[in-house]
Amino acid sequence: MPLIVQKFGGTSVADAEKIRAAARRALRAQQQGARVVMVVSAMGKNTDALVDLAGQVCDRPAAREMDMLLSTGEQVSVALMAMAIHDLGGKAVSLTGGQIGIRTDSSHGKARIQSIGAERMTRHLDEGCIVIAAGFQGTDDQGNITTLGRGGSDTTAVALAAVLGADVCEIYTDVDGVFTTDPRIEPLARKMTCVSHDEMLELASLGAGVMHSRSIEFGKKFNVPIHVRNSGVFTDEPGTVIGPLAESDDRPVSGVALTKNESRLTVLGVPDRPGASSTLLGRLAEANIAVDMIVQNRGREGRADISFTVLNSDLDAARTAAETAATELNAAGVAADSSVSKVSVVGLGMVTQPGVANRLFKALAAAGINIQAITTSPIKVSCLVEQSRGLEALRAAHREFDLSRPPASATTFEQTLAAAKQANHTDADAVIRRLQAMEDLTIEQCGLDESQALVTLRETPDTPGIAARIFDAVAAAGVVVDLIVQSVGQNGRTTVALTVPREDHEKTVAALKALANEIGGQIVSDPAVDILSIAGVGMRSHTGVGRRMFRALADAGVNVELIGTSETDISVVVAADQGAAGLTALNRAFADVVR
Repeated sequence: MPLIVQKFGGTSVADAEKIRAAARRALRAQQQGARVVMVVSAMGKNTDALVDLAGQVCDRPAAREMDMLLSTGEQVSVALMAMAIHDLGGKAVSLTGGQIGIRTDSSHGKARIQSIGAERMTRHLDEGCIVIAAGFQGTDDQGNITTLGRGGSDTTAVALAAVLGADVCEIYTDVDGVFTTDPRIEPLARKMTCVSHDEMLELASLGAGVMHSRSIEFGKKFNVPIHVRNSGVFTDEPGTVIGPLAESDDRPVSGVALTKNESRLTVLGVPDRPGASSTLLGRLAEANIAVDMIVQNRGREGRADISFTVLNSDLDAARTAAETAATELNAAGVAADSSVSKVSVVGLGMVTQPGVANRLFKALAAAGINIQAITTSPIKVSCLVEQSRGLEALRAAHREFDLSRPPASATTFEQTLAAAKQANHTDADAVIRRLQAMEDLTIEQCGLDESQALVTLRETPDTPGIAARIFDAVAAAGVVVDLIVQSVGQNGRTTVALTVPREDHEKTVAALKALANEIGGQIVSDPAVDILSIAGVGMRSHTGVGRRMFRALADAGVNVELIGTSETDISVVVAADQGAAGLTALNRAFADVVR
């Protein structure tokens, strides 16, 4: 008998009529032969109302008491949902997070799940009940109620699906599914039939508001297919399935995202020596600041600039942390800019189809949009642009990759479920061990690539179209580029660095020298470098990952020349004679979380 977890968000249970509609959906699934677990959020704006009420009572409410207060919103919803199911002739039981056995750490307001007991839920399911679970909450080892923070009910739903071995986790919301970009700002956005966990992790971290990153991390770690559907459509109209497969094998890009609420900080003139990046990221991690786009240019005269982006809400705290680090490092200073946006293209197809970055750069150049910084990963290219041009940049990228048109052949719902089921054929003891620390950082591998060369074009004009011209020249030479980093421009000049296969080093240098003679700039190259990387789940939500990585490399005397980051990967370029030592250091540093 199949098991389904159905999650209903606040807008889907905002009033009595919607609660009864959700109850009918659950009963219908049960009548069709499935065992059903429901996860519900607080009704409508109930949580906001409770936060406002707390603010009226006192200026700075204690975090523990806020969790006690906010958890009541979901308890109201589960009780009403059980009443609705009973009234419709069904059998149901409502359970709080603590009654289910959701154990968390003691970080009030942003607790992480440590384990979930399945016994009580399984017993009620065996008795024919629909189990209605309160989302967003759990209890710590002292029995205190905790809440999971933003996206907590999604996280609860996918976590329960993982523990119960559910066939699918259905997320009911007020949108039809996952779109190629935000349909509110791009009318030509198209609903995708499916999207991979890796792609959705990137899109979620870039601002796609349909799902929160933590819930997707659970889905990826435990191979849970997640079906995002519209709760207002009372038919079997499919939404979008988030699972192990991409929508299509013949498209390099699946989605485009625009991150509007970010700020850029640059630590200027950082001494180019082992440990500099570790010091900076360590200060940011101590302030619990999640850093997104990290760009370090190649050192010159013993100094390098390190830029990164943070949420606007974290700008002041990040600036303070960066200034502290700059003082410790004897850097030249810190510059900040809150008027930037980041446009990113994401797709598993980038791994096998080259030229994606060049197409993006050309599209932005044709629109006259200047790129302030670039960073890449195996499945993402991100460009920092002026905030006033962000929406235009997103539309240009969406148009360039023809994302409004459905692919010729799309992965089906059935294929995604089959792939997830096959991936779950794992040793039962191994699964149990993973479930005992559900939200722990998981590193899938520490890698070393010894096949690359590094070519840098310095002091080239920081104007629209420069990146496109650089990569046109490289492509014309028949060279496939791996890692791309463009640093933030200073005084109208910028630096672009790229790694290429070692056998293509001379061709790349020749191509860029010819271009530099035309547009200006200086070529610096290294015919052999190594790329070290770590890949896994929880890379961004665990703020200390970068600090741990760079501290390990610093302790081993390995100097980092370039940095590229994504939601699932951090890559650094180091000297060719330091790669092996760096890999040993990373394997030792992450031995406790490698799976």
